[in-house]
Amino acid sequence: MDIKHRMPILARHEGIWDGWYRYYDADGNKIDEHRSRLVCRFPSGGPYPYHQTNHYSWADGRTEVRDFPASYVYGRLTFDNDLITGWAAEEPLDDLHRSVMLYWQRKGEPDLELYEMIQISDCGQHRHRVWHWYRKGTIATRTLVDERFISRDWHKVNGPSFAGDPIG
Repeated sequence: MDIKHRMPILARHEGIWDGWYRYYDADGNKIDEHRSRLVCRFPSGGPYPYHQTNHYSWADGRTEVRDFPASYVYGRLTFDNDLITGWAAEEPLDDLHRSVMLYWQRKGEPDLELYEMIQISDCGQHRHRVWHWYRKGTIATRTLVDERFISRDWHKVNGPSFAGDPIG
């Protein structure tokens, strides 16, 4: 199965993305921010047709790495790992072919769920994401993510660089 053919918008995301995550509480106050390097790949072998690794770095020196392998089931990616369960799908009503939608729930936190909307620019050099976090059906947090494309050559990545200036 060629997932890139079945999900051409998602296929445009393949590669390395550097950016910033900014978190806001329900009242719009910034509560956190950190740099990111995401590696989005479509491995040619193995059990998962899509695999994303997120590297995070905070100004105080903290770092974190999260891994998101995904299966392809019924026209969408499905995630089921130690942290989340959920799905990602291209938005068929987007005539401009820029949008991917996600839904997931945190494991161990059944009252917390998230919806994410991702848009990739026509040139493929920028993408912007909005997360809405709901706790018991009420908005708890919003996350804004701004990223720029670094390289299609994800095979050579050993870890984050977090190079460059902040993305505005």
